[in-house]
Amino acid sequence: MAKIALKVDVDTLLGTKVGTPNLAKLFAELGIKATFLFSLGPDHTGWALKRIFRPGFLKKVSRTSVVEHYGIKTLLYGVLLPAPDIGKLAAIEMRAIDQAGHETGIHTWDHVYWQDNVYQRDPDWTRKQMQQAFDRFIEIFQHPPVTHGAAGWQMNQSALEQIDVWGMQYASDGRSQPNLAPYRIQFGSQKSKHVQYPTTLPTFDELIGIDQLDAFGAARRILQITQSNPNDQVFTLHAELEGQKLLPAFQVLLKGWLDQGHELVTMGDLHGSWLATGQLDKIATEPFSYGTVANRSGELMVQMHS
Repeated sequence: MAKIALKVDVDTLLGTKVGTPNLAKLFAELGIKATFLFSLGPDHTGWALKRIFRPGFLKKVSRTSVVEHYGIKTLLYGVLLPAPDIGKLAAIEMRAIDQAGHETGIHTWDHVYWQDNVYQRDPDWTRKQMQQAFDRFIEIFQHPPVTHGAAGWQMNQSALEQIDVWGMQYASDGRSQPNLAPYRIQFGSQKSKHVQYPTTLPTFDELIGIDQLDAFGAARRILQITQSNPNDQVFTLHAELEGQKLLPAFQVLLKGWLDQGHELVTMGDLHGSWLATGQLDKIATEPFSYGTVANRSGELMVQMHS
């Protein structure tokens, strides 16, 4: 039917050490490979508490039971507890994903610090943050990362340009509507060398609690979008959510997609299929832009049109 790329964002130490192995076990049982994007530096999850004044943040927290998914300890990192270095404390778990044949790439150096600052910072700050993640990735995996997926789907133009400097062919940094339309970024008179494959499907935490949906209802809602739909999609999940409390509902979603006849793939597989058919010669070039996504707080990198 279609290809659905599975993009796993790993935000925290807990997600890396607990959620990631849980997902790897599930994927092995189903014969699936996915793309895991790691946060490679300090875990300052507790700093996110200052977002309490951001429109929509409290509503999301109340819907998705943040304490239940992340735990008190994680929510205190950087506030009352020192921020642990994820790359140093969870390198074994990261390498296990790589060794199992999954695709691995960069999510960020410091998730909360990036998410709360990237729109306001200059190119030097941006490059430093990204290069720290790049260098740590090579230290852990002994090979360069092949792709990038921004923390919180938040980028700036310098960050997008850095992906080209690294020579990556594809990334998934932003959001769009269902039904994939890959595109390149317009940089003045130039366009990006890499292709953007934005997340096209809603995430579990954007659906849970809406219209009284529980996790299994959220899975059914996503399956309604992909039922008899021949268009490729990108789905983002989180090791802290679908890799823990939401794992049973996520398993229902995966089996539902397989029953619908879809092929579940890595970002690299998705890019390869578009490359092989020559479709990338015809894709649009669009300016970097940001906007809002239903049931998610803050502004994100978004595709202008789908």
